[in-house]
Amino acid sequence: MGNVTMVKEFLLLGFGSFHGLQFFLFGTFLGIYVMTLLGNILILTVTSIDRSLQTPMYFFLSNFSFLEIWYTTSIAPKMLKTLLSGQEAISFAGCVAQFYFFGSMAVAECFLLAAMSYDRYLAICSPLQYPSLMSLHTCILFAGGSWLGGFITPVVTVTMTFQLQFCASNEIDHFFCDLAPVLKLACSDPEEVEKATFLMASFVTMVPFLLTVASYINIVDAVLRIPSAAGKQKAFSTCSSHLIVVTLYYGTLGTVYAIPAATQATALNKVFSLLYTVVTPMVNPIVYSLRNKEVKRAAQRLLSQWKRAVKT
Repeated sequence: MGNVTMVKEFLLLGFGSFHGLQFFLFGTFLGIYVMTLLGNILILTVTSIDRSLQTPMYFFLSNFSFLEIWYTTSIAPKMLKTLLSGQEAISFAGCVAQFYFFGSMAVAECFLLAAMSYDRYLAICSPLQYPSLMSLHTCILFAGGSWLGGFITPVVTVTMTFQLQFCASNEIDHFFCDLAPVLKLACSDPEEVEKATFLMASFVTMVPFLLTVASYINIVDAVLRIPSAAGKQKAFSTCSSHLIVVTLYYGTLGTVYAIPAATQATALNKVFSLLYTVVTPMVNPIVYSLRNKEVKRAAQRLLSQWKRAVKT
């Protein structure tokens, strides 16, 4: 590399193409971030306190809400600073940490969504065996495996990516340290990184996705064989919220990574990235709270207890 000065920090360009909208976008995304935190904290609170929600379904939901808090927190604070300043410096180590942590949460979410799908499959297709098949021990194994898989899987990609040589430009044309815009700054050949990442990403997304699809194919088949309309509606209502969340997550994630590499980090790519990094984590607790009668009743009971405690 001779006399080339190596990059010690990166510069996140954020939404430089949206001149004049920074304060509007800051207010909007700050509101979304606060709603995400409050919504997921509410679900964590009611599922922890209310005895009626001490079931496998809500055990996984509480894990999912905890994950969503950190998933969006790995991106949102730095993004908000970038909106105010126009561009924001991030150290080399900070970029590595953000890249790794966000990747870990994304992988863990894929695994956790698959575990939640399997839980709904057992509840609907094997209701008599469900208590023994989905015991507390099994739930802990599924949740723990999801978290462990999330934290282990990105290590290879992160290590390979940041062992590349970065020089010349340090400007990342994105609002966080995502793979494609970071690789664009590499002076050394990123082909091996791209191949390894593609193989690993294919495994950690497609395997959980196919397991989720298989679970829902069996669920739909079981629901259609229920003779009464009321029975069908009750069975479907137990998994409809999760199905919406799965569709939102994989739909937005798939849209971003289906965009050709040549157009990565464009304004369109940033918009789609916002959907799965910031907007979807806000929608998830809304879906689970508004469409789930048990969560709404538990939240109402918690609010009533809080009001009585304040009065006394």
